[in-house]
Amino acid sequence: MSSDNGLPPTPPDNMLGGNANPGILEPDKEARTMAMLAHLLGIVSGFLGPLIIWLIKKDQYPYVDDQAKEALNFQITIMIAAAGLIVLSFVTCGFGAILFVALPVVEVVFGIIAAMKSNNGEYYRYPLTIRLLK
Repeated sequence: MSSDNGLPPTPPDNMLGGNANPGILEPDKEARTMAMLAHLLGIVSGFLGPLIIWLIKKDQYPYVDDQAKEALNFQITIMIAAAGLIVLSFVTCGFGAILFVALPVVEVVFGIIAAMKSNNGEYYRYPLTIRLLK
């Protein structure tokens, strides 16, 4: 079966192994597990967990390199936001501290979403993240 332009038809996305881009290889089970671990460790250890995963596995798995850097960038952004909220709390005589309740909730929710996506082999990007490591 050929298309009108003389080229063979492209397979639908679900036949490409879950990746819409056939040039990108789907990560194997260990790479997905390490990427998921980088996101989950970020929730409990801040930037240290993703940093350790990134330093150990960045040369072995390109997928882990990408996802651990993304988790590390997110944790650094959370630290910057916390520092900003401390300043805001002083400026507003403590009223800015109300926003401290939202920060851990955002960290946990987005961390879990990222862990689930990376365990499925998807490249996840956190919203509103400063990407210091590229």
